[in-house]
Amino acid sequence: MAQRILLINGPNLNLLGTREPQIYGSATLADVVAQAQAQAQQLSVRVDVFQSNHEGAIVDRIHAAAGFVGTTATTTSLAGGDDDEGKIKEEEAAADAVVINPGALTHTSVAIRDALLGTGLPFVEVHVSNVHARETWRGRSYLSDKAEAVICGMGVFGYTAAIEFAARHMKSKEGGPSRL
Repeated sequence: MAQRILLINGPNLNLLGTREPQIYGSATLADVVAQAQAQAQQLSVRVDVFQSNHEGAIVDRIHAAAGFVGTTATTTSLAGGDDDEGKIKEEEAAADAVVINPGALTHTSVAIRDALLGTGLPFVEVHVSNVHARETWRGRSYLSDKAEAVICGMGVFGYTAAIEFAARHMKSKEGGPSRL
């Protein structure tokens, strides 16, 4: 079975392409997802995508990725579906690593930090803009000191770099990716 990467996007990232394009560029979240899926195929990994504007939903999705059943996480589908659309199926929830752009929750969410640490999932933190070249408070991350890598300021190409990093390092580990 292919290694699985969970790509999480936090608050307001559904607005990519329209929100402050001078900072975040013109690529949309759908563009990011399409690129991630194409890249996954080339790397022989699976990338599952999740976006939420709600901290608790992100925490639930991280828990589900680590196999903790009974979570209430839902997914936002980019295409239409049936009555089960939005529900995470246990067999589809698992992940070996996480690539996360927590958006504004970067600077505030102890809950996301604790979820990542509590599940033991290795993760890469991604930011489209260079958070260190913006307001001082944007440079403070509750995740960076525990991330395997932090990528910022590369635009949406940062996602490509993060997925590549995660995939290569997962494949280099015997017996599964305990760390990237």
